[in-house]
Amino acid sequence: MKLIYKNIDKDGSGSIALIPEESEDMWHAYNLIAEGDSVTASTVRKVQNESSTGSSTSSRVRTTLTISVENIDFDTQACVLRLKGRNIVENQYVKMGAYHTLDLELNRKFHLQKIQWDSIALERVDMACDPATSADVAAVVMQEGLAHVCLITSSMTLVRSKIDVTIPRKRKGFVQQHEKGLAKFYEAVMQGILRHIDFSVVKCIILASPGFVKDQFYDYMMQQAVKTDNKLLIENKSKFLLVKASSGFKHSLKEVLQEPSVMAKISDTKAASEVKLLESFYTMLQLEPTKAFYGKKDVMRANEALAIETLMISDKLFRCQDIQKRKEYVTLVDSARENGADVRIFSSMHVSGEQLDQLTGVAAILRFPMPELEDSDVEDNSDSETD
Repeated sequence: MKLIYKNIDKDGSGSIALIPEESEDMWHAYNLIAEGDSVTASTVRKVQNESSTGSSTSSRVRTTLTISVENIDFDTQACVLRLKGRNIVENQYVKMGAYHTLDLELNRKFHLQKIQWDSIALERVDMACDPATSADVAAVVMQEGLAHVCLITSSMTLVRSKIDVTIPRKRKGFVQQHEKGLAKFYEAVMQGILRHIDFSVVKCIILASPGFVKDQFYDYMMQQAVKTDNKLLIENKSKFLLVKASSGFKHSLKEVLQEPSVMAKISDTKAASEVKLLESFYTMLQLEPTKAFYGKKDVMRANEALAIETLMISDKLFRCQDIQKRKEYVTLVDSARENGADVRIFSSMHVSGEQLDQLTGVAAILRFPMPELEDSDVEDNSDSETD
């Protein structure tokens, strides 16, 4: 994301102009834009022209519109962000108050105006404009006949390609059909890797599968690379890391990222640190339950007692339409930081973020035990049962 200008007043109101440069920037924009904000962007509008003879022709014109956002739709697969709202600035093609949909486009500037820019929104802008946060890890989770080619960026896990090939079963006298099917599958996976993975950016490509599927595929790919003199694969041979996984489905990425060999290779990425942190939270929950809590009420009480060492919070909570609720979470983050806590905002598009969402989206590891929080939970439950 490229920052064009930033004009924010002391009271927190103001506007920012940005240019999304890659698909992940749309995810950042989705987390930045809220209902009630004003967005100015270039769009195409169909215009009816009537001639003096009465015949009408329609043409498509590019114009700049400013809408007050009422609806935000994000397509996670295509990384397309669609905003719907009423036109609030005079325009020769669109009446004031008329509804229009803006599709934010790559490499086209948009202006975002907010009544209140809070610390989370400003942090998101800084994160989006940091050039170091690119997709530096790729993963291929596979099993016989099924593979998912994924990119793991600092903010999301994107499934770039799903390969599904029917492989005939091994039958006596028909082994050839099975081997042909396997070769077809391996070829499709290899083409998926070449098409969707940028070797100049990616530091590590994880190949994960149950059994020997990953090993057989890797051997096939390297043989083909030598046969076709594919320098790209041969030169990047060291970037491939073979790891065991339970299946070829996306959810098995969670266990793959927890592998020590993977951790060591991708230790400097945000995705790895989130997985590691959540793992330590679960360990604490088992071994010292009075030092690990989740849920808004308990975490807020722990923060009041200045007890939070690490606060984990999902970016999903900052996208809620209830402005008051968002304010509560922003205040919690600001307050925890002031109290010296390490605050980590998890991306709900990562496997670790999905896990955190299952724990209400907010959790904390404490500096010291707070058994009274456990007691209050028991009291709350007994009260609700008697009710």
